[in-house]
Amino acid sequence: MAANDNVAGVDNTFRRKFDREEYLERAREREKQESDSRAKSKSKGPPVQRKPLKHRDYVVDLESRLGKTQVVTPIAPLSQQAGYYCSVCECVVKDSANYLDHINGKKHQRALGMSMRVERASLDQVRERFEVLKKRKDPSSFTEQDLDARISKQQEEEEERKRQRRERKKEKKKEKEVEEETETDPDIAAMMGFGSFHSSKK
Repeated sequence: MAANDNVAGVDNTFRRKFDREEYLERAREREKQESDSRAKSKSKGPPVQRKPLKHRDYVVDLESRLGKTQVVTPIAPLSQQAGYYCSVCECVVKDSANYLDHINGKKHQRALGMSMRVERASLDQVRERFEVLKKRKDPSSFTEQDLDARISKQQEEEEERKRQRRERKKEKKKEKEVEEETETDPDIAAMMGFGSFHSSKK
């Protein structure tokens, strides 16, 4: 009976009460601090002027390590891991398509100091560019005779390759016949009653 009286005397109906004014004051202070920090980050300095995007003056190497095997360890430096390494951004990209996307992307171009805007060309610059391209691709330098000569040359090279292949096959066949002849002992072959294992066809 005494134990039941003790249990009945416990006040378990306590509910936590929140002071609304205190929490509203905290929220106002937090908002003020956030707005101050935003204003500071905006007023760090003038925006960076980046150079306009320009044409790449080097060839992107995607095929130099094609077909090669390489042992990759987790402790190897980034430049020696599997994939394509970008030294500007210090990252590894796993395949060639993603590597091209990376080097043409905004992050990489910003690291190089360029914006994604292209410089507007003047009429004179366009004319100069056309002249350079015309000189590079001279249509009069290529004729039908050149095409015929290239085709005949290619056919001759193909015939030469076929002839060399046939000669190699003949040489291998002769080497095989010589090896088989040296393997069989002529005394034993005569004793058993046959001359050779070769077919009579040549």
